[in-house]
Amino acid sequence: MADTHTVKLTEDEVGILVDALEADMEGYVEAAKEARGNNRRDEVATFTEAAQRILKLKTRLEELIEE
Repeated sequence: MADTHTVKLTEDEVGILVDALEADMEGYVEAAKEARGNNRRDEVATFTEAAQRILKLKTRLEELIEE
């Protein structure tokens, strides 16, 4: 398992990270669509995996500010 780190952030700072991750994730989703359209399967897999990992982290951060 990966090392973990403790970082103290305000709710606003977590919100900024969530927004940034959302924008980043959208970029990867669009890149995956473009790669799919150009039949570049390796890139589709890479971009899709990146988007999924970002979504997972974004969801964890959203849970912190919804408490």
